[in-house]
Amino acid sequence: MNRIRVGLSGWDYPRWQGDFYPRGLAARKRLGYVAEHFDTVEVNGSFYSLQRPTTYQRWYDDTPPGFELALKGGRFITHLKRLRGVEQGLANFFASGPLVLAEKLGPILWQLPAAIAFDADLIDDFLGRLPRTTGAMAELAERHDDRLRGRAATEALVDRPVRHALEVRHPSFDDPRFWDLLSRHDVANVVSDSPTWPMFEQQTTDLVYARLHGHTELYTSGYSSGSLDAWADRCTRWADAGPVHVYFDNDAKGRAPHDALGLLRRLQVSPAARA
Repeated sequence: MNRIRVGLSGWDYPRWQGDFYPRGLAARKRLGYVAEHFDTVEVNGSFYSLQRPTTYQRWYDDTPPGFELALKGGRFITHLKRLRGVEQGLANFFASGPLVLAEKLGPILWQLPAAIAFDADLIDDFLGRLPRTTGAMAELAERHDDRLRGRAATEALVDRPVRHALEVRHPSFDDPRFWDLLSRHDVANVVSDSPTWPMFEQQTTDLVYARLHGHTELYTSGYSSGSLDAWADRCTRWADAGPVHVYFDNDAKGRAPHDALGLLRRLQVSPAARA
């Protein structure tokens, strides 16, 4: 069986204090605490704004060997530019610090807004621009503009593949042409569970990337014991074909870490099993 990683979508949630986080835990220690319980986390900050290489270095230093940080691609690219004319945006995103993560760099998630419908040419063009290795990422990062002058990281510290996953939220993407595009570009379809948009379970690469946003109430509701049993069965089945990444995004009432731990117990996986 291949590696199954289970983690959280973000970690900087003060409202978790006194629940998942111990009372009195300093904010700067939250990521380290998450890394004691999980072997991956999804970075939300990279979606909202360009981070700095020093920030990525801190994340690297705060996590143990074998840990992976999945990055959420910038909303400037997905939501503001809506995948059009994104050459400079991609260069700036990759120059902002992802290369600093070296061997801890996990898959890169690109989340499209629900209003974007399937456009084969647009998706094909965007997927074709994504770097597939850290070397290609470094070459793209070198093209950053003056906004990152003096605060760019453009050196590939390790030579390794870069994986991508695409989360779509419009029903028009349930199209054989879309699944073919993802397969040809070796991009994972995100299995996105929510009460709001459709969930597509097609596997388009060996990598499976799943996001659990709350089963009955978006970002809020927890997952029942039976539901976690079903997700554990899915993960086990997926892992027969390749690596699996699962992230809980139902953070509003603090259910995410408890549900993630519940899934790990069912999978009998722990951070101690890190390679």
